[in-house]
Amino acid sequence: MALAAAAPAGPRSPQPDSPTPPPSDSLHEGHGDDSGTVGDVDLIAFDPSTFATTFDGGKVTALGGGRSLREWEVVALNKDIEVAPGVVFPAWTFNGQVPGPTFRARQGDQLRFRFTNGSSHAHTIHFHGIHPPSMDGVDPIIEPGAEFIYEFEARPFGLHLYHCHVMPLKRHIHKGLYGAFIIDPPGGRTPARELVMVMNAFDTNFDSENEVYAVNTVAFHYARHPIQVKVGERVRVYLVNITEFDLVNSFHLHASMFRLYRTGTNLEQFELTDIVTMGQGERHVLEFTLEHPGRFMFHAHQSEFAELGWMGMFEATPEESA
Repeated sequence: MALAAAAPAGPRSPQPDSPTPPPSDSLHEGHGDDSGTVGDVDLIAFDPSTFATTFDGGKVTALGGGRSLREWEVVALNKDIEVAPGVVFPAWTFNGQVPGPTFRARQGDQLRFRFTNGSSHAHTIHFHGIHPPSMDGVDPIIEPGAEFIYEFEARPFGLHLYHCHVMPLKRHIHKGLYGAFIIDPPGGRTPARELVMVMNAFDTNFDSENEVYAVNTVAFHYARHPIQVKVGERVRVYLVNITEFDLVNSFHLHASMFRLYRTGTNLEQFELTDIVTMGQGERHVLEFTLEHPGRFMFHAHQSEFAELGWMGMFEATPEESA
């Protein structure tokens, strides 16, 4: 199924919170070898390659005893985003992007998130992990124009996520209010080429079924722009599934295997596999090395998801000789 640039649906202007719809046949063509998109999105507005390697550690203040206070400003904003060339989605965002920033801290740090609701709907931030119920993002609900400070200790180490927790949940999550949240172990992890991959999808005509699938929002981005790695280099993927409307999503790596650390909360126990299937909210740390040069495909092992955008490539090149 090929994704093509959207054409105007007609002379009538789109209604608020309505996407720019793709042509009726652009997302539902016959199966074939030409699956992909035509053209590219505006990478200045949002570049999934840059997002994958960007970690936000906040404003850091030393507290003593090896601990730090980390502070962030988070703003909820309505913003149109491009999820495939010419396909615009009316998103609800944290800090103007989908996914929101990847927050990163170390276990034991004190975390402070100053949340401002600059949107037209009530929102919250619910963080996965261990913290007091008063900081859980269920209550209070933050109305437009209001602020709230979430503050808690970072624990346990592992890969977590955050998202809005206002009803209806499926709308607030699907519209884009989510992101990854990494807590490093006290001693850190083994050095590696690190990437964040948030598996997401978009219902572009609001019929409660997704028309576009991706990692990090843009359909087929990593097929068009392969992720560059070195042969033999340790690669670490922080993989989060936040897909709405589908019961599961998955990650499959071709021509290699990865060590699967479930939720990233244990540094010793892992499973060696080439595929993992995840429900919404599940997240795992994947580590692997590619032994040969060339392009290694990765994608969802739900064929429809892959054909509608959830497909990419790692490109492994040899280390240059000294």
